[in-house]
Amino acid sequence: MGKPDDKKTFLIPSVGDFLFIAIFLLIALYLGQKLLTDGDTGYHIRAGEYMLRTHSIPHQDMFSFLSPPLPWTAHEWLSEIIMALVHQTSGLTGVVIFFAFFLALSCFLLFKMIYTVDSDILVSLFVVLLVAGAAQIHWLARPHVFSLVIMVAWYYILDQYQYHGKNHLYLLPLIMVPWSNLHGGFMGGFILLGAYCLGNSLEAVFKRGEGRWKSLYRLRGLGLATLACIAASTVNPYGFHLLMFPFQLTSSKDLMDGVTEFLSPNFHEYYIKYFELLIFVLLTTVGLSKYKLNPVETILILLFTHMSLFSARYIPLFGIIVAPIISKRLTLVLHDSDSGFARFLKQRSQNIADIDSCTRGYLWPLVAVVAVVIMADSGRILFQFDPKIKPMAAIDFLKKERISGNMFNNDEFGDCLIYEAAPTYKVFIDGRLDMYGADRVKEYSKVTTFKPGWENVLEKYRISWIIFPADTPLARYLLIDANWKLIYADKVTNIFVRNTAQYQYLVKKYPDVRPVVQDDKKDKS
Repeated sequence: MGKPDDKKTFLIPSVGDFLFIAIFLLIALYLGQKLLTDGDTGYHIRAGEYMLRTHSIPHQDMFSFLSPPLPWTAHEWLSEIIMALVHQTSGLTGVVIFFAFFLALSCFLLFKMIYTVDSDILVSLFVVLLVAGAAQIHWLARPHVFSLVIMVAWYYILDQYQYHGKNHLYLLPLIMVPWSNLHGGFMGGFILLGAYCLGNSLEAVFKRGEGRWKSLYRLRGLGLATLACIAASTVNPYGFHLLMFPFQLTSSKDLMDGVTEFLSPNFHEYYIKYFELLIFVLLTTVGLSKYKLNPVETILILLFTHMSLFSARYIPLFGIIVAPIISKRLTLVLHDSDSGFARFLKQRSQNIADIDSCTRGYLWPLVAVVAVVIMADSGRILFQFDPKIKPMAAIDFLKKERISGNMFNNDEFGDCLIYEAAPTYKVFIDGRLDMYGADRVKEYSKVTTFKPGWENVLEKYRISWIIFPADTPLARYLLIDANWKLIYADKVTNIFVRNTAQYQYLVKKYPDVRPVVQDDKKDKS
């Protein structure tokens, strides 16, 4: 009689393979442009190129004209170097495909995590697809994607230690070293450790006998792992200061209120529907299930639900955290039910699980990745910043005219200017709002919202010209202000120069520039 492995084959893709392939191809072939919606990708790439060129990690800003240069904690320096290397090889298309791979990998690992821990295969697939739908809000080609993948692995190690007695906590400090250099999301690792420590502390207080001693034993291991991870997180160019950085960022109300992704989710937006459904499934599953939450699960749900409702950027993390909790209870409810529908699902799940157990290796995901890479290399897949929403045409104009003087720019435009026109042009502000600080964000907001003294801000920084989104209050005001002249206009961008002798050559060169009126169809959308 042959061993079970003898019946396994590389030719049949597993359910996890199908999941990876579906998400990877969905992004790489259909949704890839969405990953470039945020211009931050541009400055990350150029920052990485700067580090590769200078063989140094920056401690000061090099992209704005502000003097003296602002102190800059480049806490994502390792991600930026990786992005720069990918970009040098295959441009923005390669960067999109690279992050599509890691987004698909995060879903694949999450599926493996919850399916291998006493879960039904169809239930696991349903929950992961729901999480993937909710996480789309933050599907962007940015360093936080690394944190999503690492968070799943981190959560799995803690889950195995808490519920299955498998102690792989020694891996956490080893993971923390690269994580703390890739993205500020490494603080999520400490949040998870804190939740498990607190949960075990509560169990140690309220339990008696063997249960109490088990909780104390786990608490000891978690405490030592936490101390080791704190030490490991200081292995970075900024040392212990990096641990303070996330607290400095989140403690600033002006910064938190000034960044869209830090705001609470808008439930009127279509892309929040998956998140809303995920919350509904969580409440229904936990509320109606006879299998009550333990202290760790309760703390995790309360903590990450609060985080996701406070700031939309935490929705993907919320999905990762609640997925195993939902899946575990849905599986138990399904197995306890004897209804016709439950029997149908259990039989289908068993059939699929039997086929899945015969699979081996990752041949088909590899085939999918290779196929997409070949298509990108041949030019059949191409991704660039969308000129319909980004100032790409205006930047081409700027590179031709080489306008002198200090600019005032939209922060999102600043990222694109850094990507396309640095170091020729230096920006007033960009996506690194944490670096610019609350005071400068206030000044930026003062100009864009016409608060008293807004003109003094332009004088303070000797602003000579302004590049700003068309059809915004600032752009519309400058059209009727005699001190400013419009020299470039398209549906995305307006460029104004001061009406002074220094820029009369531009005013004369482009005397008939008029604002481009948006069509009704776009206005309604």
